[in-house]
Amino acid sequence: MNKEYFEFVCPVKMVAGFRALEHIPFELDTRGSVRPMIVSDKGVVGAGLVDIVVQAITSEGGKVGPVFDNVPPDSSMDSVNAGAAIYLESDCDAIIAVGGGSVMDTAKAMNIMATEGGGDPRRYAGYNNLKHRLKPYIAVPTTAGTGSEVTAISVIKDTDAGMKTFYFSQFLLPDVAVLDPRMTLKLPPMITAATAMDAMTHAVEAFTCLAKNPLSDAYAEAAIRRISEWLVPVLQKPDDPRGRLELAQAAAMAGIAFSNSPVGLVHALAHTIGAMYGVHHGAANSIFLPYVLEFNLPASRAEIGELLFHLAGPEDFAGTPVERRAEAAIARIVEMKEAAHAICGLPRTLSETGKIPREDLPGIAEKSLDDGTVVMNPVDVTYEDALAVLERAWGD
Repeated sequence: MNKEYFEFVCPVKMVAGFRALEHIPFELDTRGSVRPMIVSDKGVVGAGLVDIVVQAITSEGGKVGPVFDNVPPDSSMDSVNAGAAIYLESDCDAIIAVGGGSVMDTAKAMNIMATEGGGDPRRYAGYNNLKHRLKPYIAVPTTAGTGSEVTAISVIKDTDAGMKTFYFSQFLLPDVAVLDPRMTLKLPPMITAATAMDAMTHAVEAFTCLAKNPLSDAYAEAAIRRISEWLVPVLQKPDDPRGRLELAQAAAMAGIAFSNSPVGLVHALAHTIGAMYGVHHGAANSIFLPYVLEFNLPASRAEIGELLFHLAGPEDFAGTPVERRAEAAIARIVEMKEAAHAICGLPRTLSETGKIPREDLPGIAEKSLDDGTVVMNPVDVTYEDALAVLERAWGD
């Protein structure tokens, strides 16, 4: 990559804090919205989180329209079309997504149809096929990991075509991301750990892959520091609102970082086992991260060594010989994985997922090379390389 040139963009307004939800009516009003549709899923609705959002909006004089909660865990084109139809039939004028990555991705694709008045969303798939702004869109994440509240990407499962459809456009970026700790206080420990390690991977790959730049580095560094400091305390005390807010902010920062400095081999492998075996994306990233960093050492030793400062603090960084800092940084990530495993059972290896036959590793390696993220990895990846990383990640 040409280090003398880079692009960086993040026009999303961040509203964060202990009463951030109550600011939504103001954000809607400034965008001329009087009937927003809420997009969520049945789990989030069942947990009472949508009720909290509705109460926060109406208590401040705001109004809400229908709630569409038929979003599956892996999203779907059917869900996009069904939600867009209800939006249009109900004369809605904005979308509020309340949920995790699948909900926010679904809401982004629905917003295309809401703006265009219906039709086939596939015609806008791919890169930069949207030519104008969409309806107002506010993202309220209920996990701290995906970063979808600040990204210009939507990934929708197309069951008819047997594949995932990608949308990328700056017009998909939410107008506002609302980070309120009330949304993640009840997040189960396993999902807390998996999503936090998802955000950690976003930040680490953004910091070490080919498109890194000074601005993405700053966001990645801040995210890594917060996750390293707060993940274990939050797992030990899940009802701590400050810790929850710190992780939510870290996930958003990591999302901004990898939106401007794309990820690499960790995500290529994680995408593949997620699609083939249903392994949670954050858990998959957590498994692969240290092994891919070891693989990337020949090209990225200096960058990986710098991570130690943000993972362990200035004293440990200063007390570690320069030539050992990269290995120490990787060891620190492994320590976080071990701590999460001890507290909530987050899998450390592929074998611990209980979902992947070892004899399938060659096929996983082959499919992973077709993933677009692999091109940003700092070391060129061959089939043999990918298979070797998978074998290491399998465990004993």
